[in-house]
Amino acid sequence: MISADVWKLLKSLSLLVFLSFVFGFSCKKAESSDSGITVTNPVFTGYLPDTGQTISYTNTKGEDSDFDFHAPSYKDNGDGTVTDNNTGLMWQKTDGGEMTFENAAPYCKSLTTGGHNDWRLPNSHELFSINVFDNVNPALNTVYFTKTVAEYWWTSDPRADLSTNIWVTNAGGGIGAHPKAETISAGGTKKFHVRAVRTAMALTLPAIHFKDNGDGTITDNYTGLIWQKIQNANILTWEDALVYASNLTLAGKSDWRVPNIREIQSLNDEKLVLPSFNKIFFPNIQSGNYWSSTSQVNTPTRAWDINVDYGIVSYNDKTIRENVMLVRGGGN
Repeated sequence: MISADVWKLLKSLSLLVFLSFVFGFSCKKAESSDSGITVTNPVFTGYLPDTGQTISYTNTKGEDSDFDFHAPSYKDNGDGTVTDNNTGLMWQKTDGGEMTFENAAPYCKSLTTGGHNDWRLPNSHELFSINVFDNVNPALNTVYFTKTVAEYWWTSDPRADLSTNIWVTNAGGGIGAHPKAETISAGGTKKFHVRAVRTAMALTLPAIHFKDNGDGTITDNYTGLIWQKIQNANILTWEDALVYASNLTLAGKSDWRVPNIREIQSLNDEKLVLPSFNKIFFPNIQSGNYWSSTSQVNTPTRAWDINVDYGIVSYNDKTIRENVMLVRGGGN
């Protein structure tokens, strides 16, 4: 019989495997094999962090603040670096300042901070993982990350259909692809900064992202979340989406909910457009925007959403009708 301690360890290792794979593909070398994919320095080694939203904006059950899966947690290492206790990623505490996209990756590669010289430019999922949604301008925990004049931060990901546009997070909390030329150093008027990241683990991981459970649900093996395969054909207001989720029973489960913005953005694949979600596993994905349960902290009559044509995270008035895809799980 497996002891409780051993079972706990196996469960943790299993979670480590599929979560570390989530963010590791796009920026590090990977080799395919029959047994899986070997990823050097996978970039996500723990849990998908919660959004950090703790304030309630409605009496309707199911908003972001009603759930707290892996609250944001950091450690200031006292050497110019910050470790994310959920993801295991180590971050540059104070960003490297404004620069062109072409200079961002070489800057990270040449950086020596905290006694480490294996810094790199983060991919979009990594950089989005440190956004917190009870804060704005910047949407970061400024107890740990130094506030600068940055309006945007570069990622390593170009837009799939337009390589002159690069995915960036913004100080308001969103993420989208912007032209390289918008930053000051490239002749533009905006402040695009760079924040380096590092990790030092290597794992051999299974290459299966999604699993069709055959019961109208899809398991994301990267995050452990279980998703509604066929979404509601009706577009709903934000409040109606929360009610719809609380009333749904699917695959024998009734704990379905509207995903928070971090969760639904985790489905985005920056290598895809029109849609930017996997249509093999989500066959009726609709063009346009999908609600999250996360309110916009500075204008709580709005909620965050994602446009699945390209994957842009933005927001809209809660009275607008949008698509809805439900999720369950997240606390394991």
